[in-house]
Amino acid sequence: MLSKTKNTEFVKKTALSLGFEYCGIAKAEHLDEDARRLENWLGNGLNGSMSYMANYFDLRTNPEKLVPGAKTVITLLLNYFPEKQQNIEAPQISKYAYGNDYHEVIKSKLKTFLQLLKDNIGDIHGRGFTDSAPVLERSWAVKSGLGWVGKNGNLITKTNGSYFFIATLITDLELEADNPFIKDYCGSCTRCIDNCPTDAILPDKVIDGSKCISYFTIELKDLLIPETMKGRFENKMFGCDICQDVCPWNRFSKPNQEIEFTPLDEILNFSKTDWEELTEESFKIIFKKSPLKRSKFQGIKRNLKFLE
Repeated sequence: MLSKTKNTEFVKKTALSLGFEYCGIAKAEHLDEDARRLENWLGNGLNGSMSYMANYFDLRTNPEKLVPGAKTVITLLLNYFPEKQQNIEAPQISKYAYGNDYHEVIKSKLKTFLQLLKDNIGDIHGRGFTDSAPVLERSWAVKSGLGWVGKNGNLITKTNGSYFFIATLITDLELEADNPFIKDYCGSCTRCIDNCPTDAILPDKVIDGSKCISYFTIELKDLLIPETMKGRFENKMFGCDICQDVCPWNRFSKPNQEIEFTPLDEILNFSKTDWEELTEESFKIIFKKSPLKRSKFQGIKRNLKFLE
């Protein structure tokens, strides 16, 4: 077994070698303050119909419930900012969905990461998570010194903005923790709040998930989107980047280097007519590895109709 310092150096070096831009380390502990905040958010019904957000509450706030004997939470950031962007006239898709599904990409990287740690450090245990699991990844990212949570609820890094996926590896390996990120560099800026067309961004970094365009276009499984939202989506067909696009910190965003996130030609080049004429068979072939699968063909058609 290497020393704690050597192990920490190895973890950070390995993370960068796998394509992660940032790696931060925090001591595994119960997230008391975050537990209270999550409880209030759920109690106010801000999760809309996303009932799964209330599941596994204890697991979300206590890493030992996920990995017995957990000592360390490793947080990793993977850039997804695209080099090329859609035609502004076409129905808009959130930038994170331009390429292959990030869940699969990150899952593969985390599996390799954990195996490399075992091969080089010894018999350790750990579990990797991305946002489909009950982990408060932004809280751990702040505790790991990677950035701060902005008024739009996103993790923001001072050097590269917020277009990052967050991955978490909880392990029983003891490492040297980074200093938490203390400052908040949003200052008096309210661009994200002012530009949100559905008023989903509330004071104190609270997001009303039941009003967010991403919620309506991806999470909501109803056949119809509420008429009260008509004319407020600003041509967003799948997800929404408005609160990130207007954030001054994202002027520092750089194109990602991940081959799996190379934008699909159809996403870059499809016109409104192309989307409207798309058949279910073609959808399943073209977007078989895409996050757009989450809305399914019928969801995409519903969203298109709502934008008319």
